[in-house]
Amino acid sequence: MSRLYNFSAGPAILPEEVLVKARDEIMDWHGSGMSVMEMSHRGKEFMSIAKKVEDDLRQLMSIPVNYKVLFLQGGASSQFAMLPLNLAVKNKQADYINTGAWSKKAISEAKKYCDVNVVWSGEADNFTTTPEPDELKFNPDAAYVHYTPNETIGGVEFPYVPDTGDIPLVADMSSTILSRPIDVSKFGVIYAGAQKNIGPAGLTVVIIRDDLIGECQDKTPSMFMYSIHASNESMYNTPPTYGMYLAGLVFEWLLEKGGLSGMAAINERKAKKLYEAIDQSSFYNSPVEVKSRSWMNVPFTLSDAELDATFLKQAAEKGLSTLKGHRSVGGMRASIYNAMPERGIDALVEFMHEFEPQHA
Repeated sequence: MSRLYNFSAGPAILPEEVLVKARDEIMDWHGSGMSVMEMSHRGKEFMSIAKKVEDDLRQLMSIPVNYKVLFLQGGASSQFAMLPLNLAVKNKQADYINTGAWSKKAISEAKKYCDVNVVWSGEADNFTTTPEPDELKFNPDAAYVHYTPNETIGGVEFPYVPDTGDIPLVADMSSTILSRPIDVSKFGVIYAGAQKNIGPAGLTVVIIRDDLIGECQDKTPSMFMYSIHASNESMYNTPPTYGMYLAGLVFEWLLEKGGLSGMAAINERKAKKLYEAIDQSSFYNSPVEVKSRSWMNVPFTLSDAELDATFLKQAAEKGLSTLKGHRSVGGMRASIYNAMPERGIDALVEFMHEFEPQHA
């Protein structure tokens, strides 16, 4: 059976070249006689893998030397608690921008450990837009400002990086990391679950500025202390070794593709094709304000919701998989991460053009 075009929001599509290389190395990594899954995380073989994984990520993102890169577990959801536990210590106040489902979860968790000030919320507009820069008024005493650059469920994406001055900016980049170049120095902390643009589920990447590591709230579990993981180079406990290895193969693939600048050009082109197919039709509709549309997650609806099941069935028959929108919003959602080839977008657009005259 040929591979599908997998539009899943996560766990998501991986580059075919990465899967082929992992297949070829699964029994014997570089003549070691072992699979990476069998290696001690403290053995020389895996330590060499771990070093290259970090080095390649630093190269891809131009990560400054005064930032630590941590490879953890627990997903972005664990970071919702780790952030206030480690950053809101002397001053237990934090500002949050609420642009959708994942922002709301981060806010709910943070409220257990600090006073949360929601500086802006898109809930009244059903999370279909982002704030204008001049709408954001931050508390000068906030320990940090948290935002979600790209909301996976609602398909809402910030077209800019908020300017928080001297207040550390924290970003949940789970569904947008590595999709384009960013200036890491504008952030205090960047964190991301791997299962969208990095690798398989089970790995979480945290990029944190050195001066934000050290203190934590009383009774913070050791596993939730950034200082513990940083001082042990992500080896305080057994890390997700195979997830790190696969992430490393993705990083190599990205470097071979021209890095993040090259990827940005491809991603912008893919998104433009799909949004044009939606906008040029009265049959399809995008609920997201144009300025806030995501490159990575594209939700859309049909003019008649009763056709949704037929659309999904016929799309699946064409090899277009996992297009059903999140249960909380309905409709369709095409997640078009780095690994989605442009031919996959072309196939989806062609199907949309075929489906419309048959059902309009």
